[in-house]
Amino acid sequence: MHDHTICVQHPEAPMAGYASLTTPTHRASTIVFDSAAAYAARKDRGPDGYTYGLSGTPTTKVLERQISDLHRGSHTVIVPSGQAAIAMIMLAVLKPGDRVLIPDTVYPPTRALCRNYLAARGIDHVIYDPVGPIDDLLDSRTRLVWIESPGSTTMEVQDVAAIVQACHARNILVGCDNTWATPLLFKPLLHGVDFAVEALTKYIGGHSDLLLGSITVRDKDHFALLRETMSTLGIGVSPDECSLALRGIETMAVRLRHVGAVAQGFAERLSDPQAGYTVLHPALPGAAGHEIWKRDFEGASGVFSVAFPAQAATRLDESLQGLALFAIGASWGGTHSLLAPMSVENDRHFGPYGKSLLLRVSIGLEDEAELWQELQRVVSLLDSPAE
Repeated sequence: MHDHTICVQHPEAPMAGYASLTTPTHRASTIVFDSAAAYAARKDRGPDGYTYGLSGTPTTKVLERQISDLHRGSHTVIVPSGQAAIAMIMLAVLKPGDRVLIPDTVYPPTRALCRNYLAARGIDHVIYDPVGPIDDLLDSRTRLVWIESPGSTTMEVQDVAAIVQACHARNILVGCDNTWATPLLFKPLLHGVDFAVEALTKYIGGHSDLLLGSITVRDKDHFALLRETMSTLGIGVSPDECSLALRGIETMAVRLRHVGAVAQGFAERLSDPQAGYTVLHPALPGAAGHEIWKRDFEGASGVFSVAFPAQAATRLDESLQGLALFAIGASWGGTHSLLAPMSVENDRHFGPYGKSLLLRVSIGLEDEAELWQELQRVVSLLDSPAE
């Protein structure tokens, strides 16, 4: 061979005796075929076949299979983020004239998707009380009901079984954002949900260094519909990101058990009927949906919130000065503990926390005693009476 050809044509490495515990990272845009006939018939490989880089590589397939197994589902697709997973479902199943129901506690970008994108294309949305009955809201135009349980920031737990029963009686699909619980603590598909979404960015990735999402289904037709929609829109993911997720998923059970126990312990220690704030954690008796959480969930993850009166915002900057362990930032599920101060006043129609200052707490892997000391100081300062 000429040197120019040798530069392009890679020799095969011997594989005999080589065994590794890690999944190889396969990168590819082009998939090659044995013959012209095989190339012409590439669509016959089906929605799970290799035809082009967007359809995935063996690295992607391993992650899809692993998430499917955790969810007890049949198929999973990987997309660039958790919000992309939600959007992909809605774009795949909703058509002009359809209606989608979203809980008042939904992840804010999902509300924005419905309001700013779907509405302009003839798809209506209705916002419902996450802990109230929905039967009267379901009509002939309703195609999809969305669930997020526990709810974003305010942590309300929804009765998934009751919602599924009401929807399926009317041939309405149900999707669930399950990121808080992960499939280790709650498996939506086993409760009848049609689409289970995970933001792999969080607990599955586990190290704050990747962006991915997943959709897991029981129905092969739903899988084919999602694959077709992704192909049409040119949606694919990097095998390098999938490789990071495969690394993270190996330790997820250990990490989740630890942060869940620490977070629940902190929530219990902070709870005080004499305090001027309210701790929002589904494991606390009296929390919205607590009995449902006890019935359906295997445990709690490492995220909870504390709701303060609105006037506490005047003490926010002072309270968050000098943080040594907690960082201020969005997302959660990594090794670093995070605090996210926020208001839901412009988004909420139901519930008592519309005018509250909410402090979302994500527990990481730092020393428990040191974390408690810092969190207790922040909460005490925010709870101080105004001068």
